[in-house]
Amino acid sequence: MSIISDSLKRIKPSPTIAVTQKARELRAAGKDVIGLGAGEPDFDTPDNIKDAAIKAIKGGDTKYTAVDGTPELKKAIVDKFKRENNLNYSTEQITVGTGGKQVLYNAFMATLNKGEEVIIPAPFWVSYPDMVLLAGGKPKIVKCDEKDGFKLTPKKLKKAISKKTKWLILNSPSNPTGAGYTKDEIEGLAKILIKSKKVHILSDDIYEHIKYDNFNFFTIAQISKLKDRTLTMNGVSKSYAMTGWRIGYAAGPREIIKAIRKIQSQSTSNPSSVSQAASVEALNGKQDFIQERSDAFKERRNFVVKSLNNIKGISCLTPNGAFYVFPSCKQLLGKKTKLKTDSDFVEKLLEKANVAVVQGSAFGLDGYFRISYATSMEKLKIAMERIKSFCENLY
Repeated sequence: MSIISDSLKRIKPSPTIAVTQKARELRAAGKDVIGLGAGEPDFDTPDNIKDAAIKAIKGGDTKYTAVDGTPELKKAIVDKFKRENNLNYSTEQITVGTGGKQVLYNAFMATLNKGEEVIIPAPFWVSYPDMVLLAGGKPKIVKCDEKDGFKLTPKKLKKAISKKTKWLILNSPSNPTGAGYTKDEIEGLAKILIKSKKVHILSDDIYEHIKYDNFNFFTIAQISKLKDRTLTMNGVSKSYAMTGWRIGYAAGPREIIKAIRKIQSQSTSNPSSVSQAASVEALNGKQDFIQERSDAFKERRNFVVKSLNNIKGISCLTPNGAFYVFPSCKQLLGKKTKLKTDSDFVEKLLEKANVAVVQGSAFGLDGYFRISYATSMEKLKIAMERIKSFCENLY
């Protein structure tokens, strides 16, 4: 009899973390590897946020806090939703976890029964299906076409909803594609969801502030008829370059928030007190650097998209958010190149060109790969040259 649980056997390690770790190991072994796999801003946490953390440490703010967030941080989150999204919540409708990932995990553990379905548009963030499986649910993957900008359409949503559907996950702007849903597109999906009456929506808004080309962010909780069925997750990791601080949060129905608190009370308990104090400053303090950094990301995006589209066999859409591109390598797969899958492409790219990216199949869509351009322009220029040389030498 195996000591490992059956639920754990249903899942696999995170492919994005695996690629990042592989790149680290190769660099440690002396290889000149450029890692384009990690979804982490290369910018540092702003000084005012660091100073708030230092002040909290010196002030003795180093004890246990309330399980799902301090009153100060919950108030800052309530104010954020009102100020930026015109959404009204009470602090009882807010939960704070150790990163957005824990918030999502807690939500599924708290709400899913065996066999209940979660609609997940593909390409998707790699952890969604595995978290659903761990909670005993069933991921229902809906593949979204490149011609639709990798976004879920009302027609596909309607077809996917069944009597067993519990949740729909919406991630905008998206990891891995950077695609953002417009207000009209959200409203189109909302019409289907309003009719369904029972489906809850988990809106992953973690890339809300990283957007380009006058893209207007709109979240589905702003549809009044769906607010009471929506759990809106966000955090400080991406916008404020605070990945290591591990603070995510969500707003939603009291019943769900209470259930999440119960799960967290028997798992990790409260997030770091120091990180919470820093996050209060992040949300309440100056915000001007967010646009400055988005402008830098936009410059990188433009360079990467143009470079990829100038490579024979590669094609790439221009995303309107996040810091990823999701180019197609389908033309490079086949007898001529001896590469059968996108995994083969990614493996050979690392082996021959010392560039680490993530295969599209890890995100639920074959024939693509994901590049994170959250790194310096200098490294991106070298990486694009290496990818171009690698692709040209395949024939």
